[in-house]
Amino acid sequence: MTLEAEELHKVAHLARLTLEPEAVKDYAQALSNILDLVDEMQAIDTDQVQPMAHPLDATQRLRIDEVTETVDPEYLQAGAPATEKGLYLVPRVVE
Repeated sequence: MTLEAEELHKVAHLARLTLEPEAVKDYAQALSNILDLVDEMQAIDTDQVQPMAHPLDATQRLRIDEVTETVDPEYLQAGAPATEKGLYLVPRVVE
């Protein structure tokens, strides 16, 4: 599929991209090559191929879910402008 300069400008506008005039031909060719590859892949018969979640048949090693460190809330809130009962107080922004 050959992408024309006018179509490339439409795509660039939708993507909010600015194209330099001297680069339009190169971009059009590169995108045309990508679209040709997609067309080739669409032609492949994949009816007998099982979908898979991951290309490798592997499982994740899991670690024990246990607390390894504690946090002192007073230390973390020491730099806050205002706190109350362990909560950060912020100015009201909606009336």
